[in-house]
Amino acid sequence: MIPIIAYYVIFHYLPMYGAIIAFKQFSPVKGIWGSDWVGLKHFEAFFSSYYFWRILINTLLISLNTLLFEFPAPILLALLLNEVRSKYVKNVVQTVTYMPYFISLVVICGIVKDFTNSGGLINTAYTALTGTDGQAMLQRPELFRTIYVMSEIWQKTGWESIIYMAALMGIDTEQYEAARMDGASRWRQIWHISLPGLLPTIMIMLILRMGNMLNVGYEKIVLLYNPIIYETADVISTSVYRKGLLEANWGFSSAVGLFNSAFNLILLVAANALSRKWSKNSLW
Repeated sequence: MIPIIAYYVIFHYLPMYGAIIAFKQFSPVKGIWGSDWVGLKHFEAFFSSYYFWRILINTLLISLNTLLFEFPAPILLALLLNEVRSKYVKNVVQTVTYMPYFISLVVICGIVKDFTNSGGLINTAYTALTGTDGQAMLQRPELFRTIYVMSEIWQKTGWESIIYMAALMGIDTEQYEAARMDGASRWRQIWHISLPGLLPTIMIMLILRMGNMLNVGYEKIVLLYNPIIYETADVISTSVYRKGLLEANWGFSSAVGLFNSAFNLILLVAANALSRKWSKNSLW
């Protein structure tokens, strides 16, 4: 356990000390304790910012769309693979669906850009179906969320299905045998055995996902977006990136990050309480 404990202490608990920067006008020369206190100045600046509601709404919309469409995808894939009897077919499907997860994010975003650029494969098909002018899809604000969510589904569905496949393997096979003897169809076996067996795992994963609602990965968005689509693509994490690293405003970016973490903590505790009340499954 020592390496795991050391990892969390060094990279998760010790950095919490740096959260004090959110209440200071941080200067690398003066250091954390030597920098001037500014109290809630950075929080007030963030909440009163012209772009506050835009980045908050964008973050929530992208997170909710990801939760609605990407979260169920690995569950469906695991259920489908569980019904495949051919080991060869199952191995091929698993390999194909796992592969995008192990490709570099830079390469993934490069593929997405190439396919959605003017003349790209996806853009050409979209233009033919909608009759639009063929403009690059990543230059159209209304399409960014769809592109982001679809790329998340493509990249993560196979990998995230592993935990659900493991949960399905833990279900007693005698339940399926008894159901078949009673004349239950494959769909009824899924509905009455597989899904109830997956429910505890689904609820735990959902609680964990709720605790990261505002943590929309800035890496992919930074690699995909541009000033033309800031209207729908700019989120809290990208705002922190620009303010903290590009503008060297560490105090402001730390305040935004602290707000983000506090909001996620509230969602996590609320989701855990609701899950414990309704489904009897919870993290604590």
